[in-house]
Amino acid sequence: MSHRKKAKENGDLEKDVIDFFIHESDARIVVMNPDFTIVEANLPYLEAVSKPKAGVLGAHCYELTHGLSAPCSISQPELGCPLLETLRTGKSAHVIHEHLFPDGRAVYCNMVTYPLKNPSGQVTRIIEMWRDITRELSHRVENRVKSLKADLQKLVQEDRMISLGKLVASSVHEINNPIQGLLTFSRLMETSLQEGKLTKKTMAEFKEHLALMSSELERIGKIVSGLLSFARQSEAGWNPVEVDDILDQVIHLTRHKMEIQNILFERKRSDMPLTINGDLHQLQQCFLNLVFNSIEAMPKGGSLFIRSDLDPFSGRVTVEFRDTGCGIPEEHLGHIYDPFFTTKEAGQGTGLGLSIVHGIVKAHQGDIQVNSRPGEGTTFVLSFPRAQEGELP
Repeated sequence: MSHRKKAKENGDLEKDVIDFFIHESDARIVVMNPDFTIVEANLPYLEAVSKPKAGVLGAHCYELTHGLSAPCSISQPELGCPLLETLRTGKSAHVIHEHLFPDGRAVYCNMVTYPLKNPSGQVTRIIEMWRDITRELSHRVENRVKSLKADLQKLVQEDRMISLGKLVASSVHEINNPIQGLLTFSRLMETSLQEGKLTKKTMAEFKEHLALMSSELERIGKIVSGLLSFARQSEAGWNPVEVDDILDQVIHLTRHKMEIQNILFERKRSDMPLTINGDLHQLQQCFLNLVFNSIEAMPKGGSLFIRSDLDPFSGRVTVEFRDTGCGIPEEHLGHIYDPFFTTKEAGQGTGLGLSIVHGIVKAHQGDIQVNSRPGEGTTFVLSFPRAQEGELP
């Protein structure tokens, strides 16, 4: 057998193997010239682009799978072209692309290109094979989102325990003072009863004491009730919630801490209901962290202004926290939401407070903006999509 005849037979065998591979595979496969024109395509590819074979052969790949009038390397260089990479290196190339078909479909593809070379080693044609991984990526994204939500919920619960410790520490003084008064009144009444000094004047004084004791006990009950309500670990779930109601709860929990720290507090409520879809506990923790952040920025006193409103232009619910604290240096503003970033002294903060705030806001399809000047104060503005009419409770 002559060398030429043997080479021809080997070439025919190679072509048969390639043809078999192309047409028996369930992957989308095309064979292209170096100028991007398609010379062969299998049935899965034709089904993917919704075209007959006559409408594919001679067409350019970028026209069919990207809707472009020029190669990806020219029109959208950020995509990265595996065909060009194979032509450049003479080796296979791999990339994940988003294919955009003329009918509007968007498909994520795992693409591989292989070179076909002539006897001199020159790449004469390229086999492009791709697999639709849209569903696989969607599952991965869904699982990742679920994992992130679970991580956020865990962080929120841990942060709630830290916040609870701060609230309990500040409430001890608020509870202890009336308790001392109650003890004094009860001992005075006990002594008077033992000594038989129940005159009309004493009885009138006792009546006043009992009214005061009742008022103080009621106040202690509200403080304890607020702490117990905050400490509950059950998941609130995703429901329509009133932003002003959550703010009222947070203010009730932190008002005494502001008072003992000489912080003047001002609140401006909206005239209309501000209902958003969200997790009650997460939003409560979000607002509480911002209030604590302001309080800790004003160790020698200052002022805190909280306003809730409906933006007339965007229709979004906005919540503003403005303090006159120490402010945030400009070079730190880009890092305040980074986990564990803090400028506080060791032991005075975990560096997770604002990171958790940012995570909660984003989980609620919200936005957060900050404006700060060192020595003047800081303003945080949160915005959330308002619950639609059919979503209201």
